[in-house]
Amino acid sequence: MKGKGLFGAVPLAHAFLRERVREGDRVVDATCGNGHDTAFLAELVGDAGTVWAFDIQEGALAATEARLAAAGYRGRAEFIPRGHEQLAAVVSGPVRAVVFNLGYLPGGEKETVTAAATTRAALEQAAALLLPGGIVTVAVYTGHPGGAEEGRVVEEWAAALPPARFNVWRCRQLNRPETAPYLVAVERVPA
Repeated sequence: MKGKGLFGAVPLAHAFLRERVREGDRVVDATCGNGHDTAFLAELVGDAGTVWAFDIQEGALAATEARLAAAGYRGRAEFIPRGHEQLAAVVSGPVRAVVFNLGYLPGGEKETVTAAATTRAALEQAAALLLPGGIVTVAVYTGHPGGAEEGRVVEEWAAALPPARFNVWRCRQLNRPETAPYLVAVERVPA
């Protein structure tokens, strides 16, 4: 791990993704933001894979597209100017991973945030598209308006998944404030 190791939910999500996502896989960044997760996924899937990058903000999609172009990964991603609750309308067929980084765009307007209802709809669609052995990672940030409710909805959704089909984990740093982002990881049981 670079930098601060497992400081935060995103590096932990990346550790899980790194062990599962392979060249040629199909994956989704449900909240592409500034493109860090999209670039990470594009590196993992290689030229033979596909990343669908969703965001409702033009600036987020432009930043993500620029980041991928600078890294030489432009052809590995499709940029989707829609909310993540429309995931199943765009992505056909199974995927290896779906990544969510909830909250607001870092450096952007804090008024535009993910919301409990659309996030729940997107999570349900993500689970339905997931291949056996695949993973959904959700970096939950409760420090924005509506964030606590969204976190509760994510946890309720994950806790209700049937244990015969899914393994569900909530990972939180114990030496950080309660408002610090944490990770919910959902693995579809391998075949």
